[in-house]
Amino acid sequence: MTRAPTARYAREPLVRMLGLLLGLALGLPAAAGGAQPARYPERPVKILVGFAAGGGTDVAARILAVKLTDALGQSVVVENRPGASGMIAAEAAARSPADGYTLMMGSQTTLAVAPALYRKYGIDAAKEFAAVAMAGVSPLVMVVHPSLPAHSVKELIALAKTRPGGINFGSGGLGTTPHMAGELFSMQAGIKVVHVAYRGEAPAINDLLGGQIPLMFPNLSAVIGNIKAGSLRPLAVTSAQRAAAAPELPTIAEAALPGFDAATWFALVAPTATPREIVLRLNSAVTRMVSQPDVQQRFADLGMTIGASSPEELDGYVGSEIAKWSKVIKDADIRAQE
Repeated sequence: MTRAPTARYAREPLVRMLGLLLGLALGLPAAAGGAQPARYPERPVKILVGFAAGGGTDVAARILAVKLTDALGQSVVVENRPGASGMIAAEAAARSPADGYTLMMGSQTTLAVAPALYRKYGIDAAKEFAAVAMAGVSPLVMVVHPSLPAHSVKELIALAKTRPGGINFGSGGLGTTPHMAGELFSMQAGIKVVHVAYRGEAPAINDLLGGQIPLMFPNLSAVIGNIKAGSLRPLAVTSAQRAAAAPELPTIAEAALPGFDAATWFALVAPTATPREIVLRLNSAVTRMVSQPDVQQRFADLGMTIGASSPEELDGYVGSEIAKWSKVIKDADIRAQE
């Protein structure tokens, strides 16, 4: 025969319910066992960047940091840890406590390319990081020196087929998005163009302007002035959609290679075990931030478009990017000197 509960135990569900309702009223997420986690954030938040100050990833992170400081009520600071195409910062972020206080501004290079090139760091982005929010996307542009007799993507492909291995293209370094875009173009077009790695995009552009190399796939914002001045000839943008900064340029997919898509993107990520409620709060803050006109203008000035997403959408996108670029690296036999 079952005994009736004592008054003490009969009151416990009511007490727990009142505690839950109080927590919800205060904006605190429920936790297992009825306990409530501390309000987040209670101290400054750090965003790691795997590249030097002044680059696209760093600038995107600093735009977010200023706005997140206001949204979260705590300082959000950017810490640069350059090296190994972002792998030094990625390793530090992945090994940090999953408490929302160490984040990373990831990119196509850091999350989808470098882990396949620099295996000694043991970083598997799909397993090491929780997707938080996409920040922005920056198209690249296929540009040639005016001396190269190619005025369209199809003409460039035809010319390259007559000169196997005879056309070089430059980039700011091994594994950068401009490098990978060139490799993807070479593979999909069925041609052979030879990569020349520079220590940064600026010296590569200088050699392109001087005619030492005939072809590049730089960030559009880096060469838009040269294009307008007529010192470089643009053939197409590499992204799936036309670029707002140069809407007259076709995409490579439109011009010659259906399905071609390569772009620099920037996304906020956290260590994989970061609590779901923290990820959602950060995502909500970023989503509100990128809808603000001043942020949209700053991104537009950099040649970037807003790329807001849910954590699930970003997770799926990063996974597809990892699969695509890992295949390019394998098929092109790209290797880093570690």
